[in-house]
Amino acid sequence: MKGWIAIAAVSCALAWDAMPGRGADGSWTPAAADSLIRSGESHLGSLRQLTNGGENAEAYFSWAGDALVFQATPRGGGCDQIFHYDLASEGTRLVSTGRGRTTCAYFLLGDREILYASTHLASPDCPPVPDMSHGYTWPIYAGYDIFKVPRDGGEPARLTDTPGYDAEATVGPDGRIVFTSTRDGDLDLYLMDSDGLNVRRLTTELGYDGGAFFSPDGKRICYRAHHPQTPEEQADYLALLAKGLVRPGKLDLWVMDADGSNKKQLTDNGAANFAPYFHPSGQKLIFSSNLDAPRSRNFDLYLIDIETREIERVTTDPEFDGFPMFSPDGKRLVFGSNRGNEKEGETNIFIADWKE
Repeated sequence: MKGWIAIAAVSCALAWDAMPGRGADGSWTPAAADSLIRSGESHLGSLRQLTNGGENAEAYFSWAGDALVFQATPRGGGCDQIFHYDLASEGTRLVSTGRGRTTCAYFLLGDREILYASTHLASPDCPPVPDMSHGYTWPIYAGYDIFKVPRDGGEPARLTDTPGYDAEATVGPDGRIVFTSTRDGDLDLYLMDSDGLNVRRLTTELGYDGGAFFSPDGKRICYRAHHPQTPEEQADYLALLAKGLVRPGKLDLWVMDADGSNKKQLTDNGAANFAPYFHPSGQKLIFSSNLDAPRSRNFDLYLIDIETREIERVTTDPEFDGFPMFSPDGKRLVFGSNRGNEKEGETNIFIADWKE
């Protein structure tokens, strides 16, 4: 579920001259490595733009740190599809089928297969984007199921086959998959093995739980959540969920043990805090939030200490920064940003050396 990124609902055709990494005329000259670092971004070094044009986001490292997998809607429209990016050759290629809408890709342990969610079995067409009749909402497409596909290409194998939404899947260091599902009537987190078996529910609170990632040692899980408290909030949440929608205006960060125990809420600031990922130390999370401008689309990256809840701002660009992930060795950070774009509102993928 990408969120806060414009998603066009038109044809899924993928033209080469509109593919990520190239401009509309097929050429692109990236900005100098340090010219896109803003004042106050002391943790970022040698910031490099990897894609150009369209909507590119949720880029996640392979376990070897030599590649990325990400979702993108090319410039000119279409549905989000999944792409593989080789960091050495800078080559980009399509991983998903090109049908339906996809989201939330991740490398399975061993880097031989890629995990992602897709609606292509429900329909080859793009599912409709929600209108604004309920304000800003995220769609919870019932057609989403989770698939895995060989890294070098091939037919995707289906891992989930239950009514409703199955998506937002990521992988832990023991190979298990954490994902979000509506299979029990609410948006909750679940664990399953890499073959889709041994499914276990982790959260039971009313409300949305999603966007989960394992800690480096696999012992904890971080995630984003909104648990409506008042009867009015709960009624609104359930009414939207029945329509396949969720309102993401207020999200908080949580951590729990990998078995679902010891849940701990880290934020309660009224903002939309999302896309958490563990710092290499395992003692902090990096995340995206509009906490310095809660009603705006100005999202920045922040660090939060899990024990003290002390927050440090990482990025200061006046537009969108989100979906951060550290490389397996902790030396690089990849994230999506509106900075440096050729067209207003476009989001691209950036990689930086990480400086403590």
